[in-house]
Amino acid sequence: MTAGRLPWAAMARMAGRRSLAAVPVLVTVTLGVFAVAAASPFDPVTAYAGNAGLTATEENLDQLRANLGADQPFTARWWQWLGSALSGDLGDSTALRRPVTDVIAQRLGWSALLAAAAFAAALLLGTALGVLAARRRGGRFDRWVTSAAYALEAAPAFWLGLLAIWLFALHLGALPAGGLTDTASDTVTPGQVARHLVLPAAVLAATQLPWFLLYARQGVADALDEDHVRGARARGLRERTVLLHHALRSGMLPVLTLIGSRVPELITGALLVETVFSWPGIAAATVQAALAADFSLLAALTVLATAAVLLGNLLSDLLYGLADPRAGFDG
Repeated sequence: MTAGRLPWAAMARMAGRRSLAAVPVLVTVTLGVFAVAAASPFDPVTAYAGNAGLTATEENLDQLRANLGADQPFTARWWQWLGSALSGDLGDSTALRRPVTDVIAQRLGWSALLAAAAFAAALLLGTALGVLAARRRGGRFDRWVTSAAYALEAAPAFWLGLLAIWLFALHLGALPAGGLTDTASDTVTPGQVARHLVLPAAVLAATQLPWFLLYARQGVADALDEDHVRGARARGLRERTVLLHHALRSGMLPVLTLIGSRVPELITGALLVETVFSWPGIAAATVQAALAADFSLLAALTVLATAAVLLGNLLSDLLYGLADPRAGFDG
């Protein structure tokens, strides 16, 4: 399919339908955050006051509760937050003592960099290993990589992170253990960011790689048994040509469905990885917001995470429709 023949109109219609359907989902998610906040045993006023709250009078705490709006019903707080959010004001973070928009603007880029690097590495390396394993099913390489994939699939992200720090940072001294820049540096340089990115991106990629590897292996293995691939082999085509030009296209369709479904796991893994490696991203702010009962920041971050999941599913369906025209863009 050439670039001039891409079904842009059908793709735009699908994106428009999904965007309209996403609005009530996002609104419901924010309402759920405030409902959970109301039922939560954590008191945002106590978390905001910190140590000063231990000696504050009940009258002072009530005044602080009124200033923060914590004395209102959760529906009223949610409605007020939603109206402000639609005008671009996401409120103030009680945990970080800054506007929520500033927190997101400062941290979103670092999270996107980490997630994009990890996802690209997992997709490319996992797919390549899966294709190589499918060529010789049951062989030594196939058994080795599938066993390694199942082992990685069962390993917790935080355990992989701690193991990577021990081996590459503490034992070998080859890579920094965490953060964004070197300890003695006051400026952020691309070289330092690249070095500090290697370990967290590799660990996050390792949590996603087994799925792409196993799906690619199974998809390509099944495609190699299809009639048109058998026919290509019977015509005397080289094995490389059969694999790349006949089996790979249909065999990669299951991998495309993973792009959307892995986004929630990618976000969850990023939360743990950013915490272990002190990476200054959105996921690390989510942990701080949860510990401090900072529900204005939590609501905004939950909307971002939900939007990322919906966008991932849309991208997956668009790619699948492009790869297999029979699927279409009616979803």
